[in-house]
Amino acid sequence: MELSYILNKLGEERELYYNAVAPPIMQSSNFACKTVADLREVLQHEPDVPFYTRGNNPTVTILEQKIAALEGAEHAIAFGSGMAAVSAAVLSQVKAGDHVVCVQKPYTWANALMRRFLPRFGIEVTMVDGTDAENYRKAIKPNTKLLYMESPNSFTFELQDIAAVAAIAKEHGCATIIDNSYATPLYQNPIALGVDLVVHSCTKYIGGHSDVMGGIVCGARAAINSIFEKEYMTLGAVLSPHDASLLLRGLRTLPIRLERIAVSTRKVVAYLEQHPKVERVLFPFSPAHPQHQLALKQMRNNAGQFSLVLKAEKMEQVELFCDSLQNFLMAASWGGHESLIFPVAASYKPGAYKASMPFTTIRCYIGLEDPDFLIQDLEQALEKV
Repeated sequence: MELSYILNKLGEERELYYNAVAPPIMQSSNFACKTVADLREVLQHEPDVPFYTRGNNPTVTILEQKIAALEGAEHAIAFGSGMAAVSAAVLSQVKAGDHVVCVQKPYTWANALMRRFLPRFGIEVTMVDGTDAENYRKAIKPNTKLLYMESPNSFTFELQDIAAVAAIAKEHGCATIIDNSYATPLYQNPIALGVDLVVHSCTKYIGGHSDVMGGIVCGARAAINSIFEKEYMTLGAVLSPHDASLLLRGLRTLPIRLERIAVSTRKVVAYLEQHPKVERVLFPFSPAHPQHQLALKQMRNNAGQFSLVLKAEKMEQVELFCDSLQNFLMAASWGGHESLIFPVAASYKPGAYKASMPFTTIRCYIGLEDPDFLIQDLEQALEKV
């Protein structure tokens, strides 16, 4: 299916809504039936028929169809946030007494789900170094039901060999889930590599404008329908029609935004890698990255995130660098038009310098600004370190 067709036509039956170019926001919470027979039929096919927006809404359905097609999945289901999608996907695969193998250092709240939430309900979790797929195999137990990936990892940008981990899972009858938010469906398709469920934080690149939250799970129709009937309808973390319309708007420009971001990011990274005050840059598409060849193998292009590690001995030096930047915003999330930084130093409590990463690590996101504009800003801030 052609990318342009997916982004501009798939799921958009314009003749049903006055040939409007943009899909309408179906803000109704309820959809009525004329007869008892009609209602009975709808109730038997609720995953596929508009009836109650907490379950199915026409605007949201268009978004789900498009992202499923982009991922090469049979079906998809949208949520109110990326973390809601991650949680529902994970909970759909496990029960009390089961065991999960998860990559080390996933997204903060995915980490909290694994380390704090699941154990409360009798689900054991083992965290492994995902840079070697065999570590997943070694961690598998008789009660292992799920292997969880995030490739690349947040902040440190290690990769997992997706096809290798998926093959190990199939050997042992385990399900696989991956967070594919970094690469988007345009640059990496884990289902084609054997993964069962793919999750995205649509808040990031798919939205693209830093003004909407959303998440999605993609996979086989049977698996998605099961999530609909259980985790989705029970927990209620649904995506609103208005937010779905904003995500549809973001999808229209996703290819051209990603293309510019990819080029700009490579230019900024190349500048930082040669700077004497930068110890190293953590970026999978850099030839210096230890998994560079794997990145080229399973991803079609780079995205806009990386981390830099400053040559600094004191916290004050890192803070001065960050505070001196004028054209990078200091904020969480990423994927919008604006460039961002998030320093690990902010996670350190004064007088108790303890964190999982060195305080000299700064996650960077490159947006749509001119790369030279950003490099000039980095240069003047680095001069102060």
